Amino acid sequence: MIKNIVFDLGGVIMDLDTDRAVSRFVEIGVKNAPELVNAYQQKGVFLELEEGLADRETFCKKLSEYAGKEISDEEALNAWRGFITDIPQYKLDYILDLRSKYKLYLLSNTNPFILEWARTSSFTEAGRPITAYFDKIYASYEVGITKPNKEIFEFMLKDSGMIPSETLFIDDGIRNVEMASSMGIVTYCPENKEDWRAAVDSFLV
Repeated sequence: MIKNIVFDLGGVIMDLDTDRAVSRFVEIGVKNAPELVNAYQQKGVFLELEEGLADRETFCKKLSEYAGKEISDEEALNAWRGFITDIPQYKLDYILDLRSKYKLYLLSNTNPFILEWARTSSFTEAGRPITAYFDKIYASYEVGITKPNKEIFEFMLKDSGMIPSETLFIDDGIRNVEMASSMGIVTYCPENKEDWRAAVDSFLV
């Protein structure tokens, strides 16, 4: 029986457009952004940011070095926000309803630009921060590990006390899903922009 549900953020709750984000970084002068920016796991300083090895200030300094000009925190945030094309309210309403019956968690490869914004009331049409939807958030840059590394799943399970066989993990990254499945976690891998509510319901009957 499923007692816990773990959601990914990008590609599951938020609809993503990687090409748009890459274009925004290129526009501010980061010409090698196509080599560094990915929908599932970043490279270079982008990965350092998601692993918590670089903070916002350090990230902007390194981007400035790439670009040969100063890049502000605001410009970097706008470029990161380029990933997000929509945050469907119906998905958030569904998640909020699930909270009355299940323990809900977020496990995301993300960074302070995205998550600090998501923790404000500007995150949703309903004016709720992302923290209103989950019992706990496990962000890669705060844990210091990115998916699909086994250690981030082990950390989450130990910290939360979740039992793998009682836990449903929803992530659009196949390597992330495969790792979770190998640890005994029940998994579902939706497509970006998919309405996955009926699929999730099928695990909860």
